[in-house]
Amino acid sequence: VALLEMEENQITLDNLEKGRDNPAFSSMGEERLYEECDAPCSESKEERRGEGKGRFSSYCRKALQPASKAKRFCKAHATVLRRVILGLLGVAYLCYVIVACWLNFQRALALVVMTAVAAFFICWSLFKKHCGAKVLLLLSPIWKCFQKSWPWLKWLLWVALLGGLITWLALDTSRNPEQLISLAGFCFLVLFLFACSKHHSAVSWRAVFWGLGLEFLFGLLVLRTTPGIQAFRWLGDQIQFFLGYTTAGSSFVFGNTLIEEVFAFQALPIIVFFSCVMSILYYLGVMQWLIVKISWLLQVSMGTSPTETLSVAGNIFVGQTEAPLLIRPYLADMTHSEIHAVMTGGFSTIAGSVMGAYISFGIDAASLIAASVMAAPCALAMSKLIYPEVEESKFKGKASIRLASGEEQNILEAASNGAATSVGLVANIAANLIAFLAVLEFINAALRWFGEMVDIEGLSFQVICSYVLMPVAFLMGADWADSPLVAELLGIKIFLNEFVAYQQLATYKKNRLSGLEEWDGSQKQWISERAETITTFALCGFANFSSIGIMLGGLASIVPQRKGDLASVVLRALLTGICVSMLNACLAGLLHVPTELGDCVTFLSNANFSSTSYTMYMCCKQLFASSVLENGMVNFTGAWAGLAESMLCLTQCCGHYNHTSCAG
Repeated sequence: VALLEMEENQITLDNLEKGRDNPAFSSMGEERLYEECDAPCSESKEERRGEGKGRFSSYCRKALQPASKAKRFCKAHATVLRRVILGLLGVAYLCYVIVACWLNFQRALALVVMTAVAAFFICWSLFKKHCGAKVLLLLSPIWKCFQKSWPWLKWLLWVALLGGLITWLALDTSRNPEQLISLAGFCFLVLFLFACSKHHSAVSWRAVFWGLGLEFLFGLLVLRTTPGIQAFRWLGDQIQFFLGYTTAGSSFVFGNTLIEEVFAFQALPIIVFFSCVMSILYYLGVMQWLIVKISWLLQVSMGTSPTETLSVAGNIFVGQTEAPLLIRPYLADMTHSEIHAVMTGGFSTIAGSVMGAYISFGIDAASLIAASVMAAPCALAMSKLIYPEVEESKFKGKASIRLASGEEQNILEAASNGAATSVGLVANIAANLIAFLAVLEFINAALRWFGEMVDIEGLSFQVICSYVLMPVAFLMGADWADSPLVAELLGIKIFLNEFVAYQQLATYKKNRLSGLEEWDGSQKQWISERAETITTFALCGFANFSSIGIMLGGLASIVPQRKGDLASVVLRALLTGICVSMLNACLAGLLHVPTELGDCVTFLSNANFSSTSYTMYMCCKQLFASSVLENGMVNFTGAWAGLAESMLCLTQCCGHYNHTSCAG
């Protein structure tokens, strides 16, 4: 744009008296002056400027001739020079990887994997660009034959997949029968959403089954396969390590004491840092590339339109108001079903920035990442189940939709804008926490007062939620003893927000890992590891009543002419978003594998009883179960029978935990 403006305003040296810019600073003006540098200057110029000044100007122009020639050479051979520079950088990086592997291959394994993935996509992109058309032409006969056979072949595939799934479920659940409860809850939620469908006869079962299938496959990869578990555990550890860099900035601004003791200075700066990083990734095009790849997979498999698919894929990384900005030009012409899908995607996932805050609480990072990714296909599937497409979409036949990008001029501006944008989000979270926790305390005080009028002690919002939502928590796969606490967290998430719920879940997790007793009188202090995983997935979403205003406000600011359409589908989208998170939780319960406790005899024999842990509590619990008190004497059964250290370990366990065996 600057070059065009300079070209339109070309001037000569005679115009300097008018105060206009010298065109010698533009590329066109500079080249013209260089070409004229050998020509004699006119007498009029010499008269105005003087002979000495004219000679000096001529010498300057002659001195700049080599630079001009170099510039013209670089322009003429820009492609070759670019390839040479990229080639040299590639060779240098390859040498670096080889040296890293030679020094310590185990340490460099992550670098090798990332390099291999990047190399695969680069090679694939080059192959598609240069050979894609030829390969498609060669494969066209096979594709035509496949299309002819597809009507009967697809039924054969569906039968094979269904038979394989049923067989696998039968074999897998035979070892852990409690998984069947999660399976029943999954089926119940799908049937419930179908019963609430806007147009039962128009449901696209292709979108529904493909969405649930992709969700199941991804859950299987993350929760059951060793490579998937290790990869996501590694990714979660790296994110936690990466978020630790926030301390450098927040400790400088607030001091070490505040960031260690005050929640606002501990968790909220992480949102600023994460938002800054996300903005940089958007400027570099990394996020757009990821979103396009994920949306392509969802679109070709589920048959959804490009606009709604792009928005839902974007929700994996950004929030409920930011993702629709990716498709801002198309929102005005989207159908009711597509708008419903956009809203459902926003309600079903969480933003990457707040995910960083939840990880800082101690919530498992791998579970949060998995829940957010699994929610994308499930949200699209359930959206098409509860609000099927009955209108003609204007974007169904479009090959591609152009992604909106940022307007930053450089990476520093992108980083600054990302940090500045997060200030509103941080203030919003802080204000909501203050308001909602205060409102919750007021509601609990009012309920206690009303309860005391009829001799009901301890009535609170959490207690009501624990009873009302307890069957739902049990259907998701939580043990009956854990169901009241899981239901309480669900109620907080739905009626207040997920931030408060994750804080409470982090408290339960901390209590469990620190080895506190499960029950303190009649009060349960923590929930099981299985219930923790299920709850982490169930809370992972913005589907709460306070988000309705945020969603409507964000979308209405983009398409104010469609306020009525937005308001008409938002409650249905909220219900769908709540159920999507619960479906993810059911799947997590179905695929969860209990962690093996290990050899408790060896552990307690070598344990330092100065502090407690979850493993110590479980091993002491096993030791208590193996001890029998007879006539004032303690005898041991099972693995502890006949061991000299059994009594010593029992004495140490009794120092931390209460049991009837300790009386002996």
